[in-house]
Amino acid sequence: MTEPHAHYVGLMSGTSMDAVDGVLVSFFPDRVHLTCTHSMPYPAELREGLLRLVNNQGTPEDLGTADQWVGEVFAQCTNELIAASGIDRKHIAAIGSHGQTLRHHPGGPHPFSLQIGDPNVIAERTGLTTVADFRRRDMAAGGQGAPLVPAFHQWLFQTTAETRAIVNIGGIANITVLPQAPQDTVLGFDTGPGNGLMDAWCQQHWQQPFDEDGRHARAGTLLPQLLHALLSDPYFNAPPPKSTGKEYFNLQWLNQRAPGLHQANPEDIQRTLLELTVASIAKAITDDESIGGVYICGGGARNTMLMKQLTHQLANYRLCSTQDIGLAPEWVEAAAFAWLAMRSLQQAAGNLPTVTGARGPRILGAIYAGASTLSIR
Repeated sequence: MTEPHAHYVGLMSGTSMDAVDGVLVSFFPDRVHLTCTHSMPYPAELREGLLRLVNNQGTPEDLGTADQWVGEVFAQCTNELIAASGIDRKHIAAIGSHGQTLRHHPGGPHPFSLQIGDPNVIAERTGLTTVADFRRRDMAAGGQGAPLVPAFHQWLFQTTAETRAIVNIGGIANITVLPQAPQDTVLGFDTGPGNGLMDAWCQQHWQQPFDEDGRHARAGTLLPQLLHALLSDPYFNAPPPKSTGKEYFNLQWLNQRAPGLHQANPEDIQRTLLELTVASIAKAITDDESIGGVYICGGGARNTMLMKQLTHQLANYRLCSTQDIGLAPEWVEAAAFAWLAMRSLQQAAGNLPTVTGARGPRILGAIYAGASTLSIR
């Protein structure tokens, strides 16, 4: 094996806000080599504060505190990752930090996307060049700023053997369609709620951050009328480019679409929310007759009930994990931001305008120099 030129760190914390995922990777022309991985849960006090901010409960001081604290956690995750890897820092070119999304608002007269986790803190605590703030340049160019991982999916997973769908099931679910013909257009968009609504309902009714293996959903019964009411939301039939977040698909949205839920069996609601995720993902796939293999990544891949129902809905497709095509499902997004950091240092575009709707390719991310790159003249 030829030695790679450099290693990169990728850091990701999704809309579930449960932990920071870190990877140490190196990139070859046709593959990614995963050297080491590390996941660090947020301190309970920080997570509670982040959830309050997402729910519009907090002051500017709370926001500033959370920004610095998330940066500290990201830096600590990086330092522990590097220590576990045994790799010398001088061989690490950069960190790619997605940050923690608090609000994603791509519509209206003043679209924005807000990720916190101060990259100055990360660069200072690790001594490594840090690339962050990936979404806003795409939005400045008229794009949605999301999803950004399809460019990485195209680089790593596209093949002339079949048209592939890569489905990431995080707090929000998204899909990338990689055509068999390399000259054809790559498509991608957020399909709707992934784990986010299920997590919120689980926290509210059982004081658990997520429904492990879909146990509560498995104990419930699908409510067809409720599912129909939820799927009637215009988002599901809106054409791409489109992206969304927990500021849209949340418990307030659920109560507005279906008042009177307090009278229902909580397990039945959980089952119906699971089927909502399944149905919205399945619709995105069955709308494209060219798709052959469907490859799942993200935290939802660990929910056995969700995967069982998705397999049932997509019985005519070959449903697999991204592990089968080169990268374990739990590390795809973190690896994507390591790759986007590399693209930024190379002064190469990181977005796909056909996915985000931007006016053209753009170099994504702001660069915060590490200590090893500085010199005194």
